[in-house]
Amino acid sequence: MSDPRLPSPWGPRWARWVGRFLARVVWATEVVGRENVPGDGPVLLAANHTGIVDGPILLGVAPRPAHVLVKEEMFVGPVGWVLRAAGQIPVDRTGGRPALTAGHGVLRRGDVVGIFPEGNRGRGDVSDARAGAAWLALNGRAPVVPVAVLGTRRTGESVNKIPGLRRRMVVQFGAPISVQRGPGMTGREALEAANTAIRVAMADVVVAAQARSGVTLPTDDPLRERQREV
Repeated sequence: MSDPRLPSPWGPRWARWVGRFLARVVWATEVVGRENVPGDGPVLLAANHTGIVDGPILLGVAPRPAHVLVKEEMFVGPVGWVLRAAGQIPVDRTGGRPALTAGHGVLRRGDVVGIFPEGNRGRGDVSDARAGAAWLALNGRAPVVPVAVLGTRRTGESVNKIPGLRRRMVVQFGAPISVQRGPGMTGREALEAANTAIRVAMADVVVAAQARSGVTLPTDDPLRERQREV
């Protein structure tokens, strides 16, 4: 029997077709490395974050239906209804425990969770990462597939800007990595080691995807620059 506290597994199964339409028809998205995503069992997709459409693009091109963690501010009005029906997970970035609990349940169910460890849309270079992805990987016993998403935002554009029609985008799935608590490690040490391993793997895939495709990250970080002005 399914757990009513968890998002329904049916949501991502239809929502991915909406994401696929956006990725393939509205925009021109090149996808590399889909074979790196395990075909069954729990999987954590950890992607960099630059623009507002990163989530729908990731959902649309992933080879398996995914429950993506989305900031709770998006869960209002018609958009919020669609996100909930699509099985996406609201996350409060000041806390996030309910989102992690839901993500953990999804992984234990054997399904896929998508997460943006950087937390905010910015440069997308993965110079920093929050520990939520590491916690999920350790406690959900899930392999982590690092993902590079390029082209959803260009230098000078707002983090909320919708890309223009047929813009070229790139999604590259890297080789999965496994993180676990080693002998003699405290929980905190294991979490820090896992977080570093995930961040480095993500940064490496982002660098490789840029070199291969020629599509580069934006050079600015509007949110961080705004914070400096305050």
